[in-house]
Amino acid sequence: MFVGFDYGSANCAIGIMQGDTVQLLALSEQSAYLPSTLYAMDRELIAEAVYRGLPTEFKADYANKRAAQISRARMVRHELDLDANTQAVFVGEQAVSAYLDMPEEGFYVRSPKSFLGATGLRPEQVALFEDIVTLMMMHIKVRAESILVEKGLAKPGAEATITHAVIGRPVNFQGIGGEESNRQAETILTLAAKRAGFIGVDFLFEPLAAGMDYEATLTDNKTVLVVDVGGGTTDCSVVKMGPAHKYKADRSEDFLGHSGQRIGGNDLDIALAMNAFMPHFGLGSLMINGKPMPSKAFWNAVAVNDISAQREFNTLSSRKLIDELIKEAEQPQLLKRLLKVQQQQLSYQLVRQAERAKIALSDTDNTDVNLDFIEAALHADVSRELFENAIEPSLTKVEALMHQALTQAAKTLAATNVAVNCSATEDLSAEAECKPDVIYVTGGTARSPAIYAKISGIYPDIPVVVGDHFGSVTAGLTRWAQKLFAKH
Repeated sequence: MFVGFDYGSANCAIGIMQGDTVQLLALSEQSAYLPSTLYAMDRELIAEAVYRGLPTEFKADYANKRAAQISRARMVRHELDLDANTQAVFVGEQAVSAYLDMPEEGFYVRSPKSFLGATGLRPEQVALFEDIVTLMMMHIKVRAESILVEKGLAKPGAEATITHAVIGRPVNFQGIGGEESNRQAETILTLAAKRAGFIGVDFLFEPLAAGMDYEATLTDNKTVLVVDVGGGTTDCSVVKMGPAHKYKADRSEDFLGHSGQRIGGNDLDIALAMNAFMPHFGLGSLMINGKPMPSKAFWNAVAVNDISAQREFNTLSSRKLIDELIKEAEQPQLLKRLLKVQQQQLSYQLVRQAERAKIALSDTDNTDVNLDFIEAALHADVSRELFENAIEPSLTKVEALMHQALTQAAKTLAATNVAVNCSATEDLSAEAECKPDVIYVTGGTARSPAIYAKISGIYPDIPVVVGDHFGSVTAGLTRWAQKLFAKH
C-alpha cells in the first residue's frame, strides 16, 4: 500500500487514497495529527526500543552499530527498576503526558525534524536523531496499519502492510548548511523509513505537495505562489497548475521557483516566550551595578529548537552563571525563576505555553497565560500587539522568501523566453519578479491572523486562497505517492 507521509515539525500525518479522495488516518485518539514529540525515561533506552521494532533483516547490523547503547540500556533498566517489558519510550500525546509528569527525570524531544541537517553534529548525535526518527516512524506505521484493519480499509496481513511512502521535505531543512544539510537530513529520513519497514521511499517538497492538493480543485491553468508556513520551516514555490499540468508524471518543468528557510511556528513560539515570559524571569532587569542583565541565558532557556543553546543551558556552568546573576541582580527573585527552569528542565513547558497563547490570540486581543508550574500565582498577560511585535523579524523573513521564489521564477521564465504572468516582461534584471495569478497559503502557523495579514498585504492586488492549514501537505503527498508508485 502507498501513503503520503507528512513527518512534520509540529505534527505527523499519513494519508491514503480512497478512489479519487484522500483520507487521513487517525494517528491520535481524536485527530489525524500526531504531535512530533518523543520522551524516554533515559536516552539510552531509545536504541533498545528501536532494536525491538526492527525488521529481522536489519537487526544484526543495527545491534553491531548500537552495541554500547543497547548494553547500557540493560543497566539503565536495572537502575530504574524497570522490567524488560515495561514501556520506557513514548511518542506523540503519550510523550507530552510523560514529560509533563516527569520533566526533569527523562529525555524529551519536541520537533526533532527541526534538528535534521544541523551543522556541527557529532556522529553520536546523528545516530541519536536516526534512532528518534526511526522510532517515531515505527510507531506511526504500526498505528496506521492497525487503523486500516480497524476501519475495514484493508484485511489483516499483507493487504494492510504499508510498503511505499512519499515523505514531505522542506526546500531547506536549515537556514545554513545548504545542500550538505539537506543531504544529511534526507539521508536520516531515508534510513529511518527503511528501518521502520518502508520498502520504497521518495521525497517531495512540502509546498509543492500542498499545491497539488489545491490543483485538484482548479478548472483553469494558473501560476500559483504556494506559501507553506509550517511548524519548523517556511517554504515557497511558484508552480504552473491546472488541467494542462496535473496529469503529468514529470512536473519538473512546472516548478518555476523555490525558496525555504528554517523559520516557522516553533520560532514564533520561542519569540513570544522570550518577549512575553522572560521579563518575568529577569530579562530586561538591572544588576546592582546598574548594567542591564545579560540576555544570553534567557534566550538559551527558550530556544528549544537550537541544539547548541539547549546543550549550553543544561550544563553545570549555566547553572553556576545563573547563581552568580542572582547574587548581582537588583531583583534576585526573578532570576530564581530562571534557575528553576534550568534545574527542572522546564524550557519546553514554557514554549508550550507560548504556543497556546499564540493560538488563543487568533481569536482574541489579549490572553492570560498561567505559569504556576514555575511559581504559585505567576501569570503573564499577552496581547496581540506584543505577539505581532515579537514575531515581526520572522514575518520579514517570510516576505523575503516570497520575493526570492518569485524572482527565481522570473529568471526561469526568462531563460525559456516565456514572459507570461511576469510582472516585468522586458525588465529581466535580478529584481524582476514573476507575478502569480493566485497566492495559496497553507501550514498550521498560517492560521494566525498576523501571518495571514502579512502575506496578503505584500501583493494586495493578487487573490489569496487559504487551504487546509494542516492537511493539504499530506493530501498532496498522498496523491503523488499514488501516481509515483502505482506501477508497483
